[in-house]
Amino acid sequence: MYKKIVFLLALTTFISCKKTDSGSDSDESDKNEKDKIKTAHWLLGQWEAQSGGGTLTETWKKANDSTYNGQTYFMKGTDTIHTEKILLQQVEDQLSYNTAIRGQNDDEPVPFTLTDRNATQLVFENIKHNYPQKISYTRISKDSMVTEISGMQSGKLSSEKYIMLRTK
Repeated sequence: MYKKIVFLLALTTFISCKKTDSGSDSDESDKNEKDKIKTAHWLLGQWEAQSGGGTLTETWKKANDSTYNGQTYFMKGTDTIHTEKILLQQVEDQLSYNTAIRGQNDDEPVPFTLTDRNATQLVFENIKHNYPQKISYTRISKDSMVTEISGMQSGKLSSEKYIMLRTK
């Protein structure tokens, strides 16, 4: 009788471990599926850059486990000079950055593909776009980052950098 109980306990333990391992593989694939968007979690919040020309504000919110929504606007005094809506989304193993700027491209989004990423930087590119062809976000600290847009503009290499500080 004792041997049967020990055998059943060992069998139950073995089967339980097997189910847990199998379950963790599924959990692991879900985790990996969204790892690229997770590397962008430091973007979440509100960021601001001050310049002589006005204030650039960029706000990021998490929509779900694979999508962040961004909104950018540039204010000069009380006038809104520029507005942009951004969708940062992971579909399968691709992270895409889709930006729609009011008054450009018939207000349709322009897609940029993630070409480089690490814990402190995200780089997106679309070489077919007129300008910019490259958009990068570089985390400097918990409360500061540099946003850069660059590429060819009117036949010349052009670049714009914004030192953004977290406001929320």
